Amino acid sequence: MKEKIKLSGVPETMLQTVYARAKETKTRGAITDNKAVEIIDRLDYDFSMADKDAAMHSGVIARTIVLDKLTKSWLAKHPGAVVVNIACGLDTRCYRMSGYAHWYNLDLPETMAVREKLLPESGSISQIAMSAMDDWGGEIGEQNVPVLIVIEGLTMYLNAKDVQQIFAVISSRFEKATVFVETMNPMIVRRFKEKSIEGSHAKFTWGVKNGAALSKLLLDFRLMEEHSLTEGMAEFVPIYKLLDKLPAVRNISNKIIVLEKE
Repeated sequence: MKEKIKLSGVPETMLQTVYARAKETKTRGAITDNKAVEIIDRLDYDFSMADKDAAMHSGVIARTIVLDKLTKSWLAKHPGAVVVNIACGLDTRCYRMSGYAHWYNLDLPETMAVREKLLPESGSISQIAMSAMDDWGGEIGEQNVPVLIVIEGLTMYLNAKDVQQIFAVISSRFEKATVFVETMNPMIVRRFKEKSIEGSHAKFTWGVKNGAALSKLLLDFRLMEEHSLTEGMAEFVPIYKLLDKLPAVRNISNKIIVLEKE
């Protein structure tokens, strides 16, 4: 019996992203996400809009490739770390990674109710049903361990104040932390519409030019590096190996910005 799921607004976008990862796993195979396949096979949901949205699909896969690489290499250097995945939706990275002591998936209560149903978790993986802007730090039990915070697919739906608030929560809880945050170029925010999210009424509202501009907004965080999603695209669309070298293309693509609090 397939499960019917009712969601709207930004939480509905999480079904599109997990569908993109499942479809990629079953077809071209630029990533392997068997958990996503498992989830999609259990759902009774009309994915026809997501099927038509090639731009969304490529973006999700490119972002998955870049973030998986970064997370894997960070965990290799920080065994026994804690990871907090903010606005996790139905993200399945916690099943693809190893070497962490505890992984916390955090999202809004309505989203976590869906996640709880599809991905019941326990042991070294915990669920936190709160907003990224609430004081969720108290839910993290570990002290004095390396901390990685991943913020994927969220900032483009917020505003600068919200983003500052999320970083203030991180800063007040952790002495030191590394943050991987995905951002969108302001020009794209103004002009771009994802077909698959139109129906859900989720809208892109905020963007930032680059890591330097973002770190200016944040008090306690220092810019370490930034990666353009073109790096991920290059793995399955060969022309991007060339395009990735063009600053104009790199600049317009979404970025994963690496920041450190110290």
